[in-house]
Amino acid sequence: MKIWITILIALCACLQVQAQNTAEERAKAKEEARQEQAVLDSIYFKQAKTSLENQDFALEADRVVLKNGATAYVNSNTNFVAVKDDKATVQVAFNIPVSGPNGLGGITLDGSISNYKLTEDKKGNLHVSFDVMGVGISARVTISLANGSNTADLLILPTFNSNELRLSGHILPLKQSSIFKGNAL
Repeated sequence: MKIWITILIALCACLQVQAQNTAEERAKAKEEARQEQAVLDSIYFKQAKTSLENQDFALEADRVVLKNGATAYVNSNTNFVAVKDDKATVQVAFNIPVSGPNGLGGITLDGSISNYKLTEDKKGNLHVSFDVMGVGISARVTISLANGSNTADLLILPTFNSNELRLSGHILPLKQSSIFKGNAL
């Protein structure tokens, strides 16, 4: 009987050591994953910053917030703001059965950029503002990019009305983006 109790105690001790090792391994793996994500986020931020400085980027939006506060989660391939040198394209396309002017359920507007300004605050956050003028658009665009990530918020303020539009998504170099442009006005 004493042998069985000794074996049972030894078995419990082994299981406890194994459980402790497993918990430590999980904690270590979680910390390594967090560190790897931090390094990736840093690389994405540097890439986004360079793209903003070179005026060669796309903000692929996965969320659109309308003036009344309604939020729509959208396809980032068809909802974007793209900038190349002194030209910009603003496109929104909602997943609706109506094709819309751009053929994708929304609108696509091309325009020329003026007053492009990039600033960095004390915390390293980037702020970009510019005006876009084109056939179907006259608006002020502002972008806020938090330090350490390529996730950004964008605000479009039309010049002739108050129908502001907010987009949230990721800034990528234009060559790396997977945007699909519809028919522009």
